[in-house]
Amino acid sequence: MAILDEPIKGVATLQNYIDGSWEDSEGPLRDVVNPATLKTIARVPISTKSELRRAVEAAQAAYPDWRRTPPLARVRCLFRLKELLEQNFEELSRIQTMEHGKTIDESRGETRRGIEMVEVATGIPSLMMGQTLEDVSSGIDEYLIRQPLGVFGIIGPYNFPFMVPLWFAPFAVATGNTIVLKPSSEDPLSQIHIAELAEEAGIPAGVWNVVNGGREVVDGMLSDPDIKGICFVGSTPVGRDVIYKRCGETGKRVISQCGAKNFALVMPDADIPKTIATCMTSFFGNAGQRCLANSNLVVVGQGMSADEHEAFYQQIAEAFVASASKISMGYGLDESIQMGPLRDVEKKRRVMSYIEQAEREGGQLLLDGRTPKLMGDYPTDAFLGPTVFGKVSPDMAIAREEVFGPVAALMKATDMNEAIEMIHANPFGNAASIFTSNGKWARDFQYRVECGNIGVNIGLVAPMAFFPFSGMKDSFFGTLHGQGQEVIRFFTESKVVIQRWF
Repeated sequence: MAILDEPIKGVATLQNYIDGSWEDSEGPLRDVVNPATLKTIARVPISTKSELRRAVEAAQAAYPDWRRTPPLARVRCLFRLKELLEQNFEELSRIQTMEHGKTIDESRGETRRGIEMVEVATGIPSLMMGQTLEDVSSGIDEYLIRQPLGVFGIIGPYNFPFMVPLWFAPFAVATGNTIVLKPSSEDPLSQIHIAELAEEAGIPAGVWNVVNGGREVVDGMLSDPDIKGICFVGSTPVGRDVIYKRCGETGKRVISQCGAKNFALVMPDADIPKTIATCMTSFFGNAGQRCLANSNLVVVGQGMSADEHEAFYQQIAEAFVASASKISMGYGLDESIQMGPLRDVEKKRRVMSYIEQAEREGGQLLLDGRTPKLMGDYPTDAFLGPTVFGKVSPDMAIAREEVFGPVAALMKATDMNEAIEMIHANPFGNAASIFTSNGKWARDFQYRVECGNIGVNIGLVAPMAFFPFSGMKDSFFGTLHGQGQEVIRFFTESKVVIQRWF
């Protein structure tokens, strides 16, 4: 077995980063476990509300000077941060693989996307510009300026521990706000290293704070009167019933990007080999643990007879299973590995329960990933191979609910109208894709489908940093989305000035 370069040595006890200093926490410690090896790689504190409060006070105290810092000076810190992220690119990527379990190639992609967020945020001197018009009336001019608001809370998810907090943090800081960031306690090391680099980049004390923890820290963020807004990415029950609700009660701004159940339509004129290849990454990348993962593959028999439709479905199913069965599994630091474990053993158990329920509901198990074969001698406790069900109906749990694992549901629709009805019957609205060579079908799909991110011959509909990461229905709660111009508006207030001089 090849010797793998693991950047994390030993078992460090992580600290909070408050007001430019690294501090031990008063809270209990929790093990951070590498899911591929089941070895403990760090211990993370579950911090208290009093520690969060100290971080908020530091951010509040740092805000006036940071707000008065010219945007050009603020983004010079971000330019330095971007360069430091580039210099540490490989180490940061390997840390993600060790703390989360994804493959090194997936981690490198996540690192690149995170750096792109910082890169776009360096354009704040232009992005934050307002509007002006002279002589709106005789001798009266009117203009709009965008001003920061103060302290923002950022709550990161476990599935993209490096990238997702960077959907928000660099934009918040660039616009003149200060932040308190809570990483996922399951894989917090990425954000610890980013904070170290932010300090090295010259971001002043109190502007960028990191407090590790769990529900107590989140509850403190939601109730703290000095926090002006919350950015959250996670499950719909938490995002809707806790984050969005509490922010509404306290008048905080909120971006709550939540769960998904994404459909991919395969039309009769699709390029089958390219479609299947694209679907492998979409369905099974990151072990299926992403809100943009497709999970329902709908084979559409537009213009086909029943027999032709069945033959087309069988062709797709056979090709899909053949390709999925070849995905190599193991420790993601091995360059040959295509899929790593789920984040932890409990998450595997949850996905296994969906597989068992699908069997009870009459699903046709075409590929069973419950006994994965790994490349290398590693415990299989958190590993689950690609699993494919055929003949799935829309009322089955694996077709309705967010499984968040490497489970694909193959379905049939007689035409695109029926397929779109399936999408709209589902409560989620994060993403949907269509595979076709027909421009009319593609336009009809993007026009009609009620989802925030639409792919045409694209399996993973991930917007670039300069476009918003959209979402509809139970996939998003709020008004303005993360990334792009929308997040600039989220982190600023529009002030209109009307003036006349006598």
